[in-house]
Amino acid sequence: MIPLVSRSFSFLDSRAIISNGQSYTYKELLNRSEEIASFLLGSKKDLQESRVAFMVTPGFDYVSVQWGIWRAGGIAVPLCITYPEDALHYVVEDTQAIHVIASEVFSEIASAVASRLGTPFSIVIDCKHSGNSLPDIEAHRRAMILYTSGTTSKPKGVVSTHQTIAAQIGSLVDAWKWTSQDHILCVLPLHHVHGIINVIGAALWSGATCQFLPKFNAEDVIASFQIGEINLFMAVPTIYFKLISYLDACSDIEKESAKNCMKKFRLMVSGSAALPVSVMEKWESVSGQVLLERYGMTEIGMGISNPYEGERRPGFVGQPLPGVSIRLADENNIPIQGEPGEIHVKGATVFKEYWQRPEATQSAFTTDGWFKTGDIAELVDGSYRILGRNSTDIIKSGGYKISLLEIEEVIRSEDGIIDCSVVGLPDEEWGEIIAAALVTSDAFNLDECIIGLKNKLPGYKMPRKFKLLSELPRNAMGKVTKNELKTIF
Repeated sequence: MIPLVSRSFSFLDSRAIISNGQSYTYKELLNRSEEIASFLLGSKKDLQESRVAFMVTPGFDYVSVQWGIWRAGGIAVPLCITYPEDALHYVVEDTQAIHVIASEVFSEIASAVASRLGTPFSIVIDCKHSGNSLPDIEAHRRAMILYTSGTTSKPKGVVSTHQTIAAQIGSLVDAWKWTSQDHILCVLPLHHVHGIINVIGAALWSGATCQFLPKFNAEDVIASFQIGEINLFMAVPTIYFKLISYLDACSDIEKESAKNCMKKFRLMVSGSAALPVSVMEKWESVSGQVLLERYGMTEIGMGISNPYEGERRPGFVGQPLPGVSIRLADENNIPIQGEPGEIHVKGATVFKEYWQRPEATQSAFTTDGWFKTGDIAELVDGSYRILGRNSTDIIKSGGYKISLLEIEEVIRSEDGIIDCSVVGLPDEEWGEIIAAALVTSDAFNLDECIIGLKNKLPGYKMPRKFKLLSELPRNAMGKVTKNELKTIF
């Protein structure tokens, strides 16, 4: 049986999902996903790991389609609902999907992609069929393909099995003390591990309720909180930043009301991008909540987390999650202690393979089976601190190895800085030089900022170029797209 789906039979009459102003029980979710599975099967007995791509609005329909694909024996391929046609075409073609399913609102672009490839296309509402007996699905079978962001090459499909998904969810349920009494709000994109595993997966595994907003809107989020049922929230730093900006513009009475509501939550989590210390501190002041920062990626789910109970150190991501082994290694994959190194991960939460890329899969692992994340960290007093991604956040300039994330934190402490991102640019003399993109207030003075930074940063960490922008380029998960930023420079 599929672990996540089979657990739902224990919560049949409980409320599973709230979306579009309607509530749905676990029984309704099982019935609808069975209809979709039967539709996909048609005359077949088992999809035998055929891929089914879907572009569906977050909510009951999304989960029903995902579970329906799984229950038919297929591999679910969620499509980003904001991608342009060529990006969608790449994913559908790369996975060789046998079917594309879409919500009516996305039917035009999704059907165009399917038509280009000669792939059958259906609208969710038409996916109805009954009478088929569903196959028994072994947990070791492939379940899902999620695509990496493709910052250094074409996106790769990350393949997870049902066992992998169960291990990823189980680790978080254990660490973050999920129960059937929990109620979480989902505002995250659902082509990414953060929303799929951490929010929906953990909630439905626990018999809890997952509530959806069709898209992020700060006012709607705060209004949803104030109804009084939600007690968990997970988001990316950009969302917390936008919520802070919204609350700053509210009246004192509205701010106090929101804070009184949010401080009753049992957990708020930040992830998918580095959490600026300034955002963490500001969020605590407006919500009464100390954000729990964690570390994960598409290939491993979540690997490291600050404690649910205990000190959450600003700038640190904590300790390994249950069932996850972590080590730091040098450039030769030799374990090291007492100095920064690449994060290596081993455990049941690690993905199976990159879709149809055996060489990339092999090169991603050490000979003794550790997955090489490409992220650099240091271990300080038993807690990990991420220094950056080897390819984008760690540069070498004049012989120095420099963490750009560290420089960003210093820049954010300057007056008038709303947001910033730092990149390395090629330079003949230095190898790379540091360039900073700044989003600032009207009162910002660049000359004063530079003087302030020179008092806080050693010369080799000082940005040589500055550019003022109205906003930073970001992907769907709120991560700054640093390659795009380099082209701006």
